[in-house]
Amino acid sequence: MSFEAAERIADAVLYEGYVLYPYRASAQKNRVRWQFGIVAPRDFSDATGSDPWWAQTECLIDPHGRPTLDLRLRFLQVQSRSVERSAEHGSFEPVHRLLVDDREIIGWDEGVARTHEIPGIAIEDLLERGRRVSVPSSAGLESEAVCDARGAPRGRIVRERWPIDAHLLLAAERQGRFVKLRLRLENVTAWPVGDADRDRAMRRSLVSAHLLLHARGAAFVSLLDPPDDAAVAVAACANVRSWPVLVGTAGARDLMLASPIILYDYPAIAPESPRDLCDGTEIDEILALRVMTLTEDEKREARATDERARDIVDRTDSIPREVFERLHGAFRHLQPADPAPALAEWEALLNPAGAPAPQDDAVVIAGVRVAKGSLVVVRPTRRADAMDMFMKDRVARVEGVYRDLDGATHLAVVLADDPSGDLHAWYGRYLYYGPEELEPLKEAANG
Repeated sequence: MSFEAAERIADAVLYEGYVLYPYRASAQKNRVRWQFGIVAPRDFSDATGSDPWWAQTECLIDPHGRPTLDLRLRFLQVQSRSVERSAEHGSFEPVHRLLVDDREIIGWDEGVARTHEIPGIAIEDLLERGRRVSVPSSAGLESEAVCDARGAPRGRIVRERWPIDAHLLLAAERQGRFVKLRLRLENVTAWPVGDADRDRAMRRSLVSAHLLLHARGAAFVSLLDPPDDAAVAVAACANVRSWPVLVGTAGARDLMLASPIILYDYPAIAPESPRDLCDGTEIDEILALRVMTLTEDEKREARATDERARDIVDRTDSIPREVFERLHGAFRHLQPADPAPALAEWEALLNPAGAPAPQDDAVVIAGVRVAKGSLVVVRPTRRADAMDMFMKDRVARVEGVYRDLDGATHLAVVLADDPSGDLHAWYGRYLYYGPEELEPLKEAANG
């Protein structure tokens, strides 16, 4: 299966939020784990109303020939990591943390990457009868001896996983010349009645679950920017906790990622980013600088928390200067700032040929010529806005004289004593009043 073009962004989705800065188990934000792409046991979900037990992806393909689909389901299986120290007579006793020489190890839940592949699915077969695919994940129990620098046993790390019983329901239906695919992921793992412990439930859940789809003999249709003839079929797609987007080389339509995180078509990791920081939307420079500010004790705890946290800290401590400088900002998608045709037409409508521009136009109020720069007192009469109550008797500066399509005159003003008045004028954020609602100041009359 040809998923290479999508693997890096898929890895970022898989480990999104896995461990967050400051990358320590004791940090508040790392105490409630596993936030994205959760598919929990159905009985737990129904009983607690918290994490969902299913997710659904629907997308369109434009077939030509006899299309087939390659499917890859990826998720994390949570395993517990407990720490035990050596006791008498070769036994062990549980501890929260174990310090061996300069190495610290603590208890923590880890995520083990799982992949389930289904190649060569004939779309014609799905149109006829659909398909159910089992996605089991087995239990496991392993221990790892921990020795000091002299080779003396000091304890052990115990890792345990629990079985997960899940399945994918695959179906297809015709939508005009298109075919709509439906992929529903369900977790039917048995769960004890009355057990509402989320940490235990996560160990029987699919975490960061997402799908990679590869079409042969067909092209995927963008759900974000569909062609006109696919708009109705796209509107009929029901995606629940899953957002399918095109991935790979921009313009190609053979790969799609159904992500638990909202993305645009053709998402990509910034080329300046050397490695993932367990947050695909991070600003690498800021996080790297923050890691550098951690104390040695904090870094030691981060290294003890998880191997991915250890990698982040070690990599940041040794980041080359030239790599760090590449993180200091980049410009993309710069285009000439030409006015849009609609804007040019609108401006022409408000400023017809031969009429003065608003900043050059003027109006006579009570025998006084008022134009851009004139000071006036606001006397609201129409009360078109609640703000008019606060504008009464305030001094304002005229920024332009506008005429609407009916020929009525409106003066754009900013408050003279507003510290942000110049900023409002620069942005064109004005208050508008008719000539009958403004009174020229004597200074303006004398000027």
